[in-house]
Amino acid sequence: MNPYNLAFPVNPATRVSAGGVEDVAAAVQQARRQGRRVSVMATGHGLNAPIEDGVLITTERMREVTIDPTARTATLAAGVRWAQVIEAAAPYGLAPVNGSSARVGAVGYTLGGGSGPLSRAYGFAADHVRRVRLVDGTGQVREVDADSDPELFWAVRGGKGNFGVVTEIEIGLMPVATLYGGSVYYPGEAARDVLQAFGEWSADLPDRVSTTSVAVLRLPPLPELPEVLRGQLVVQLRYAHLDGVEAGEKVLAGMRSVAGPLLDTVQEMPYTAVDSIHQDPPEPIPFWDGGAGLAGFPAEAADALLDLVGPGQDVPIPLVEVRLQGGAMARPPVVPNAVTGRDAAYALSAVGLMAGDAARVVPALIAEIVAAVGPWRSASDLFNMIGPAGPERVAALWTEADRARLLAVKQRVDPAGMFGGAHTIGRTS
Repeated sequence: MNPYNLAFPVNPATRVSAGGVEDVAAAVQQARRQGRRVSVMATGHGLNAPIEDGVLITTERMREVTIDPTARTATLAAGVRWAQVIEAAAPYGLAPVNGSSARVGAVGYTLGGGSGPLSRAYGFAADHVRRVRLVDGTGQVREVDADSDPELFWAVRGGKGNFGVVTEIEIGLMPVATLYGGSVYYPGEAARDVLQAFGEWSADLPDRVSTTSVAVLRLPPLPELPEVLRGQLVVQLRYAHLDGVEAGEKVLAGMRSVAGPLLDTVQEMPYTAVDSIHQDPPEPIPFWDGGAGLAGFPAEAADALLDLVGPGQDVPIPLVEVRLQGGAMARPPVVPNAVTGRDAAYALSAVGLMAGDAARVVPALIAEIVAAVGPWRSASDLFNMIGPAGPERVAALWTEADRARLLAVKQRVDPAGMFGGAHTIGRTS
């Protein structure tokens, strides 16, 4: 399989296309005997470093989804994409806490926390995990929940793939069948007005605004895009409200009046159409990303970003987004977990294209964008949004006490340090 992110080479010594937990356990046991590291890939959206040597386990064949409408749960195999879960849950009026793109692998997204279109109302995806099946560093298959192994259950929900290869998760589903959502697109010349207004408008929104963000987009001249957007610098306001058209329109009115829109797609929709809110690119691309949690988004922060990526700047950065966090994400889950970034009021995400000459400058540009919001940073970042990062950046996601707790779990279940890829917890070189 080819990963979604084409920026990094994938050249493992051994590639295993797993069809089930037995294949995964055999691959891990072989890797342990050979002293090799193990990488795991479902869709490759989260690929953030080259995969050289080692054993790569691909899980795209593991696509089983089971819905229990009475318990409001879904059981997902390791290769499942969110689109499958959304479609399977919809007939029962239920929905998962999925990502902004339904093409993303459900398991990897959830292990890193998972902040998506329902998260301000219902929390992080990891908050709704009931059970995990994983293969640890000895090749042992573990059934993990809050009772069987509380420490590992805490760590794996937020610590990504550092503790083994997760082959199945059971998650809770939310009672959501429809939402009022979509996007309002403004011309690039209105960027400063829109971003500054967004910072004021979004500061005290109710949790039932389950997601909203503002993004500066440099769109390609593709024929599948609406003509008014092709090849343009635009500002996209993304929005979803869970209490119907009247309530949703009332809240959105303050932003709709900021500038004359190029296009307004906000409407009542079935949850199965949730991808239409963010309109993430469906096809694989080579990209480098980075991000940071923000304690606030005042006008000065908006100006700092626009000085780098706003109108008049010629940069290979197709997306810079500031997404409202808070709501249920700021509250501790019923069963505590290791998810980072709960203190972030907003999340900054920037994506650059690693193609041609741009590949030489994009990583530095992304770092500059993240540095520009330094004065407004929150205490911690969201693990899924940091992009390529060294061990110091990964370690800094947690407090000293939580980091020590994670390391103790990792030493117990992965003593040889086989798992975690470029985001390995505890690796110092």
